[in-house]
Amino acid sequence: MSEEELKNQISDKKDEISKIEEEITKREASVEPELEKTYDGKIKETKEALNAEEQNLEEAIQKADEWATKAKELKSVVKELTKELKTLKKSKSKELKNKLKDIEKEKKSRIKAVEKEIKSLEKSLAKLQKS
Repeated sequence: MSEEELKNQISDKKDEISKIEEEITKREASVEPELEKTYDGKIKETKEALNAEEQNLEEAIQKADEWATKAKELKSVVKELTKELKTLKKSKSKELKNKLKDIEKEKKSRIKAVEKEIKSLEKSLAKLQKS
């Protein structure tokens, strides 16, 4: 091969490299818009969904905190009411017992008085019958 032919081949190879670089540059330039076309809509939708769900999560956490606080307050109220109920039931039972005891005493006392009267009347009857 002659010197001129070798120079031509080198030049052709350099031109080939330039064409490859141009082709690759064009492909590189077209890749980003293609991917944007494919992914940007989905990315936007996903970001919107993520933001909405993050907001829902924040609201849920806030509500959970509120309910936890309310549950704590209600627990205290329930404890106090349970204690009060127990005290009232105990007082009722004690008062009922005392009232029934008083009624029983009154019954015995009144019956005793009537029995005394009966005895007195029976004595009087016995005296009358002897006469």
